[in-house]
Amino acid sequence: MNYDVIVVGGGPGGYTAAIRLSELGKKVALIEEDSLGGTCLNRGCIPTKVYAHAAELVTRIKEAKDFGITAEYTLDIAKLRQKKERVVKRLVGGVGYLMNLHHIDVINGKGTFIDKNTVEVNGAKYTAENFIIATGSKVFLPPIEGIDLEGVMTSDKALELEKIPEKIVIIGAGIIGLEFANIYASLGSKVIMIEMLPQLLPMLDRDVVGVMEKALKKQKIELHLNSKVEKIERGLRVIYTENGNQESVECDAVLVAVGRVPNVNGVDALNLEMNGRGIKVDSHMRTSIENIYAIGDVTGGIQLAHVASYQGIVAAHNIAGEEKEADLTAVPNCLYTNPEVAWVGLNESQAREKYGEVKIGTFPYTALGRAMTMGESDGFVKIIAEGKYGRVVGMEIIGAGATEIIHEGVLAIKEEFTLEELADSIHAHPTLSESIKEAAEDALGMPINKG
Repeated sequence: MNYDVIVVGGGPGGYTAAIRLSELGKKVALIEEDSLGGTCLNRGCIPTKVYAHAAELVTRIKEAKDFGITAEYTLDIAKLRQKKERVVKRLVGGVGYLMNLHHIDVINGKGTFIDKNTVEVNGAKYTAENFIIATGSKVFLPPIEGIDLEGVMTSDKALELEKIPEKIVIIGAGIIGLEFANIYASLGSKVIMIEMLPQLLPMLDRDVVGVMEKALKKQKIELHLNSKVEKIERGLRVIYTENGNQESVECDAVLVAVGRVPNVNGVDALNLEMNGRGIKVDSHMRTSIENIYAIGDVTGGIQLAHVASYQGIVAAHNIAGEEKEADLTAVPNCLYTNPEVAWVGLNESQAREKYGEVKIGTFPYTALGRAMTMGESDGFVKIIAEGKYGRVVGMEIIGAGATEIIHEGVLAIKEEFTLEELADSIHAHPTLSESIKEAAEDALGMPINKG
């Protein structure tokens, strides 16, 4: 065999697995047909956050007058794109540096399996004892007439515009759609969102969603729920039905943000057992073929970069002869909007269904000193605990810094902390994270700073 392990796909899951395998003493190669870092680094997580930060800066400039500061600004979209490209280039270069540092051979090209020990790239064949499939996902395009018209784009191209559209229609109000809606609205676009589901963000409790809906209205973002796009006409006229009635809207750009599907191209010869559109894996990330593992989006599971990286480490240790199982009970989810949203574990409805009796605690940002000093009064922290022991089983946060402070909830759920243990832990003041201590005290029926 040429290698102990070949990793197919150089995104967060793939390159993380390759590094860990090298650290465990394996001879490793990594195949990547595009650019190291995958969708997350090149077209997804990282570049969108550059634009999201620009949107936040614009919002802060507009709100600066509340602090006695009068400011003006102009938006240079070309310079913003250049900033995004510099960030991506540096991080991609960093992944390349790590590949060299760990003596991982990077093979550029598309990998196609010949059999369970052989993959072909650009006509050359490479063999390995084990493989990890980390080919990620691709944009899903729904069967809508006119979806291929000029001016209709996916999230892969949404940051390549040479100018900000005056009016944009976003098809889909999930995480991707909402993040782009926040970006475009903050940078000056009129945003119209069309979503098939009757509720926004159904994985969250209504009290959290209510704050988000108010934030969308504040940004003058139109949200059409229970609506389906029927077709897109030339000149970018979007025809849709809303609650059974046909409506239309004209715009300058259309963004299709209805989700992604596993990218399983190149694995047909293996005849792997599938789980829907994704590759079926067990808790060790092993597929139906013993020496083939699969991680991340390609498995059809949770589509998050940090989950792919975690699964890559699990797979690496199992290939090295250890017994390591993936535990996905405490996966943080983040929504980079204004305000931010983050959640982990069960929501209130799920907890009530599972445990019956639950304890709920909340703490509003309007009573949080640090949030008020920042001018960030929208939002709250919500803690969900099962009723018998007060063990924390879920946390939802909407507000400034939510994506940073959610990790206390991750640790609490993973390590089975109780409400008492959270409440009894000293939190620095004034901080955003002390809202978690306050919410725990509220769930115990002994709030200090909440009436």
